[in-house]
Amino acid sequence: MARNPAASHRIAVLGLGRFGSSLALELMRQRWEVIGVDSDPAVVQEYADHLTHAAVANTTDEVAMRQLGVQDMAHAVVGIGINLEAGILTTGLLADLGIPNIWAKAMSHRHASILQRIGAHHVVLPEHEMGERVAHLVTGHNLNFIEFDDGYAVVKARAPEEAFDRTLADAALRSKYGVTVVAIKHPGEDFTYATADTTVHTGDTLLVAGKTPQVEAFASLT
Repeated sequence: MARNPAASHRIAVLGLGRFGSSLALELMRQRWEVIGVDSDPAVVQEYADHLTHAAVANTTDEVAMRQLGVQDMAHAVVGIGINLEAGILTTGLLADLGIPNIWAKAMSHRHASILQRIGAHHVVLPEHEMGERVAHLVTGHNLNFIEFDDGYAVVKARAPEEAFDRTLADAALRSKYGVTVVAIKHPGEDFTYATADTTVHTGDTLLVAGKTPQVEAFASLT
């Protein structure tokens, strides 16, 4: 059955713990229509005035999910982490309902593998991913670091001295380090897109993309 195009900005967030509630509130800020579901009445009451709709329900119950209209959603997030059985059963139910985009929270890599096998299209490990990100920041080389599934990363780093007062074309950072400077920020200014003719100055901040080992090596130059 074809879904209503309006459903593209409607989402069901199942489980309103720290992860699910933070995600739901951010989506509301971005003007999405969010249905939040949790088995704890106190939790649902806490977020009832902040979400489009909040309901107390068993997310493993197909009848309850259909009554809430979850089957018509284009997106659903399973934010249930501690109760592994409930998270797995909920993910399987969403897959049976034919939800096109299912995101699920995992507590471990093994848990993530199970969720993917039963139908989750995207799996996140918040604690693991945040731990890796903080580890990169603790080194002091990276101002910010985001890594993607295929070993590709984007890093915000200070411009290296060798590029000062030179254009990106002249500095040849891409050929030397295998990275692409996507944007540049001069002190006191906003980020702007970088081109071959962009000149790098002392104190500039760069947004650099590339394979994880290459961007890490580049960030370590400063």
